[in-house]
Amino acid sequence: MFVVRPVKLEDLDRLTELATSAHFGLTSLPKDRELLRKKILESMHSFTKPLEEAKGDVYLFVLEDLDSRLVVGTSCIVSKVGGFQPFYAYRLQTCVHASESLNVRKEIPSLHLVTEHSGPSEIGGLFLAPEYRKHGNGRLLSLFRFLFMVEFPRCFERSVIAEMRGIVDEHGFSPFWEALGRHFFDMDYPRADYLSVADKSFIADLMPTCPIYIPLLPKSAQDVIGEVHENTKPALKLLQDEGFTDTGMIDIFEAGPIVMSRLEDIRIVKESAAEEVTEISGDEAKKARFIITNARKDFRACAGNVERCSGGGVRLARRTAESLEVKTGHRVRFGPLRPSLSQQERR
Repeated sequence: MFVVRPVKLEDLDRLTELATSAHFGLTSLPKDRELLRKKILESMHSFTKPLEEAKGDVYLFVLEDLDSRLVVGTSCIVSKVGGFQPFYAYRLQTCVHASESLNVRKEIPSLHLVTEHSGPSEIGGLFLAPEYRKHGNGRLLSLFRFLFMVEFPRCFERSVIAEMRGIVDEHGFSPFWEALGRHFFDMDYPRADYLSVADKSFIADLMPTCPIYIPLLPKSAQDVIGEVHENTKPALKLLQDEGFTDTGMIDIFEAGPIVMSRLEDIRIVKESAAEEVTEISGDEAKKARFIITNARKDFRACAGNVERCSGGGVRLARRTAESLEVKTGHRVRFGPLRPSLSQQERR
């Protein structure tokens, strides 16, 4: 049985281990123990604050294998991007250049720097140990976030974005960064990515603000603009099935696409329900159909099954209830783990 819960300081050693195998660009799992410790403490502080408007709080969660008591994955939510440290992106635009005398009209694609001080909420930081990338664990680790957000709507913006990982190889080489960023920052991609986790001020100091004409970039850089890493394609497909669409913006470091949805338009949010637990009995069925949460600030989520009771409320299997730390009389929120075939066909 696997459960999602908020990160704790006792997870630091295990997260440090996971960080060594994580890919470049995963800002919630930096390859720096002290920086990782600060991220954990920041998240713990967010969970202790009163429910209020979104102010850039970071909520970091872990996926724990309850049988082995081993943390096997992470994902996070930022309640609002921007603020004191702006959110940066490139917006893809087309500029038209024309000459009547030469009868020439050219549409030139270009990149325009976006500096957002009051942006949407953001999901990110999803990492799952390779040996656990099966049985719907990745789907659970991604989709539970939307049930958490809809349960505490005052903490989050109505729009949600996700920066998808772009093309970076196993050595941290990014064709886009080499063609553009390196010329202004005088460092390689892994170094710039690492520095951006702790302090983004250097971006404002060094990033060019003028439009970048894409045809002037090497073909190797042009080819990766808006493309996702091979390992990220399943995550992108999952979000697209939930209702996320392309924003026309890309990451400034490695040119991965940024997708967005209104929170209320996300498939699992629209299909979710909140009910009182009226019965706990029996064994869990082998195939889970729902993501179920305990709907509390001491948050827990797992994959399992929910049955509606004839007298009202819902029935949970004993193991599911124990995993969520709920009893009869407690409230849970749940939504279908997967979209129906007809929904996938419509998309």
